[in-house]
Amino acid sequence: MNHILFFGLGFSARVLADRLARRGWTVSATSRSAAGAAAIAALGYRGLVFDGTQALPAAAFDGVTHVVVSAPPGDDGDPVLRHNARDFAARAAQFAWVAYLSTTGVYGDHGGGVVTEETPLTPNTERGRKRLAAETQWLDLWREHALPVMIFRLAGIYGPGRNQLVSLLDGSAKRVIKPGQIFSRIHVEDIANTLEASIAHPNPGRAYNVCDDEPCPPQDVVEFGARLLGLPVPPDVAFAEASLSPMARSFYADSKRVSNARMTTELGVRLSYRNYREGLAALARALAK
Repeated sequence: MNHILFFGLGFSARVLADRLARRGWTVSATSRSAAGAAAIAALGYRGLVFDGTQALPAAAFDGVTHVVVSAPPGDDGDPVLRHNARDFAARAAQFAWVAYLSTTGVYGDHGGGVVTEETPLTPNTERGRKRLAAETQWLDLWREHALPVMIFRLAGIYGPGRNQLVSLLDGSAKRVIKPGQIFSRIHVEDIANTLEASIAHPNPGRAYNVCDDEPCPPQDVVEFGARLLGLPVPPDVAFAEASLSPMARSFYADSKRVSNARMTTELGVRLSYRNYREGLAALARALAK
């Protein structure tokens, strides 16, 4: 029986977990707290506590065939590897597929140019550097112990409850202008589409960019969303003058067009939402119901 273990059942992981559960898979997932683990159990999944300070008990891996790691690295590295690398190495033959969810931030800034999985990894933010270090460690387990690891570099994630329509409706949307800035993005359903395609066609050691077909300036998304909702387009705000959180500001450190050619050709992924217009239009229809 297929049994998937999620280190972190967040926005992206939950979509895949629900899909696989409907197909009869056993699902286990971790939370940082006992209350979070109980909430996971209330969904019908096995809830486990993993707060990054100590190892997940070895018995938690019994029967597990697939793994998704979405827990972010901290100042002292990847918490899963720090505490459970030995378990993964010792049980490598047990697993059919291990996914590490990373970020396109590992490429750094390319001045709006195209990046592929063959582009040198030169992150220019602390977040990107931590992710690259974690990627390297996970791939070391593949090289040294044949753990079937694959890396998925996610672009900016949006979906139900987390998108520009929400920020437009609550009045927090900003049309921030930074000349030459280009972002790539991906709908949360298409992350699940990609991971399911990889489960069907695993290729250990491989990295995949996970993004839609149309990188674009972020202000274009805000404007399109406003017109969808029949709201005024927020006024332009120069990047230097914008009031942004440190996390939001860090995203503007990189400008690049991320290619999804490997994802679509090797894995045969057919995107549900090929661009932000299709994705936001579907979300707007859902809001109207």
